[in-house]
Amino acid sequence: MKIVIVDDDRLVSGALKMILQSNPGLTVCALGQDGQEAISLYREHRPDVLLMDIRMEHMNGLEASGQILQEFPNAKILLLTTFLDDAYIIKALNLGVKGYLLKQDYTHILPALEAVHNGQNVYGEEIVSKLPNLLHQKPKSPDLDGYGLQPREQEIVELIAQGLNNKEIAAKLFLSEGTVRNYLSSILEKLQLRDRTQIAVFYYRHR
Repeated sequence: MKIVIVDDDRLVSGALKMILQSNPGLTVCALGQDGQEAISLYREHRPDVLLMDIRMEHMNGLEASGQILQEFPNAKILLLTTFLDDAYIIKALNLGVKGYLLKQDYTHILPALEAVHNGQNVYGEEIVSKLPNLLHQKPKSPDLDGYGLQPREQEIVELIAQGLNNKEIAAKLFLSEGTVRNYLSSILEKLQLRDRTQIAVFYYRHR
């Protein structure tokens, strides 16, 4: 897996490079310091995943992500930041970046890179937990007909996106928790997702 790291703090990008390159099969092919460099480095190296900070001088990571995704719609971008900023989260979702993690979650960076490389979306738990409040109006239900979900499964997807756990979903829909778990397994298989966090992200990205 080829990685490009873009962060305006050289100590951070250098540390990330050392950590990541200690893993067999992973190569950091370039380091950059701002959004303009991110665009140039992406064009040059076509990495499997671009790992990028958000707040940088000249051009931030969100602006760079927008330009890269416009030119390369299949680009896999994982944003790594110290800021749990509501506007950033919404912008990242709307742009279609594959992931958004806090820098404090160092232990999650490698698994997140692998997940993004495999085509999954990765948003930290802190970020997903904010989504129902960020989109405080009841969201318009997305069109999920093309994914083979039954009406009951679509209901459960919506309730997961609202932050309800299995027990709460069971009570709301007058089902047993076991039945909810069975529906959840079926939903994950049909959507090819890993967990309920990814279901919530999937829901909000398909509004």
